[in-house]
Amino acid sequence: MKNIIRIAVQKSGRLSEDSLSLIKECGIKFYNGTGKLKSTSTNFPIEFLFLRDDDIPGYVADGVADLGIVGENELVEKDKTVEVLKKLGFSKCRLSLAIPKGENYPGLSYFEGKNIATSYPKILSDFLQANQIKAAIHEISGSVEIAPSIGLAEGICDIVSSGSTLMMNGLKEVETIFKSEAVLISHLNLSDEKKEIVDKLLFRMNAVQKGKSNKYVLMNAPNESLDKIAKLIPGMRSPTILPLAQKGWSSVHSVISEDQFWENIEGLRAAGAEGILVVPIEKMIL
Repeated sequence: MKNIIRIAVQKSGRLSEDSLSLIKECGIKFYNGTGKLKSTSTNFPIEFLFLRDDDIPGYVADGVADLGIVGENELVEKDKTVEVLKKLGFSKCRLSLAIPKGENYPGLSYFEGKNIATSYPKILSDFLQANQIKAAIHEISGSVEIAPSIGLAEGICDIVSSGSTLMMNGLKEVETIFKSEAVLISHLNLSDEKKEIVDKLLFRMNAVQKGKSNKYVLMNAPNESLDKIAKLIPGMRSPTILPLAQKGWSSVHSVISEDQFWENIEGLRAAGAEGILVVPIEKMIL
């Protein structure tokens, strides 16, 4: 199938929800009913494979899927040869070391000669080796947090988001060894036809993500302050300035990053800007 690409997506969970939400925001329509393992878009040349997240790097490396959306933690742990096309900015988490909360933690030396339970033996092994710590790694799948309480290990290495699961199991986070987010990965040897489709998909993703990180702002401002305000909110090229019916005043329109807006809000107010509106952007084409 030369004129269609396959993308592997986690079949359930938060990563799946965020991945499919991004794809739908790109204007790509498809049906993913409960239990469905494959689906084809009705308006874009793409087919979806719904898989376990730890299987996705292998499917892409082997060419069964052309693209995949997967957490960096799974990508690094599986150590498959693929190309990372784009960091997606969602499903952020960290891989951390944790120990019983009543234990004193002097530093990484705590783990010297001890047992650590994890579902990520490669990442953990690389970290320990880089820090010259010798410890026994016990690979287990799921329910890693229970290992210290049943005497299997003195510590664990597992994915952490809020830390609430650790607390519920009497553990405390002591070291972050890897930070992860969702990434879009690609098979290394795509045909020119498939590369062209991938470029169109990336264009849409970039437009959606650029829109999310920027805001459309408009405000009324005295004409004598326009130069100062234009420097605070330069926009993509320069602000749009329109005269108001009231003499000596103008309406200023611009697009800026949300962080930039909050950094400059006091300066805008000090320059006399009034009636400041901040509007979300659905998509942004540069």
